[in-house]
Amino acid sequence: MAKHIGIVACSAEGAALCYRTICMEAPRQMGEHAHPEITMHTYPLSEYMIHIRSGAWEKVAELMLSSAEKLHRAGADFALCPDNTIHEAFGFVKGKSPIPWLHIAECVAEEARNRGFRKLAVLGTKYLMTGPVYPDALGQCGIGYEIPDPDVREKIDTIIFTELVNAVFTEESRLYFNEVMARLKARNCDAAVLGCTEIPLIVNPQDAPLPTLDSTRLIARAALRKAMEEDYK
Repeated sequence: MAKHIGIVACSAEGAALCYRTICMEAPRQMGEHAHPEITMHTYPLSEYMIHIRSGAWEKVAELMLSSAEKLHRAGADFALCPDNTIHEAFGFVKGKSPIPWLHIAECVAEEARNRGFRKLAVLGTKYLMTGPVYPDALGQCGIGYEIPDPDVREKIDTIIFTELVNAVFTEESRLYFNEVMARLKARNCDAAVLGCTEIPLIVNPQDAPLPTLDSTRLIARAALRKAMEEDYK
């Protein structure tokens, strides 16, 4: 039996993409229509945003831990969170959680190392781009990074919170992400982290100026591997 996956969701679109990815890719290994058991819990994004905007990461952790407790009671063997920004609270979560967690930025860093990338453009909310989540994870793998300039960070953040989390995907915003990646390519980045779990819904890897690291699908695939590791190793 595959392990029971617990998803600590934050924003709906990214969580939905993560869930769909697990369910759609599992049959390749498990058989037609098969996937591990999955339970998801989420508090409203509004509750997270109160604490994110005030920098109260311990309060963010309390929400994450409450979700983890609910998942544990539902039978989940481990947890993942398809949201990059709230991983800034991960240090408060890890030691108190009733079940182990995967870490989204560590999954991305591992993929970047395996593909030989040396310097990543990190795109996401303004909290993520200026926070420690990716510097810490990439640093452990010896990978450098760049973030956009302040005005660009603000515009990306606005796109995320007024459009992407609300399932609004415009061509103008898609092209803007390409423009930002092109600028960071000129600063010697050799790949881009799609570090908001909604960004993969708007960026097309086929015409992006840089190879992309899709944090949403990477954490989903890592969860699938972990769920199946005992039966399939």
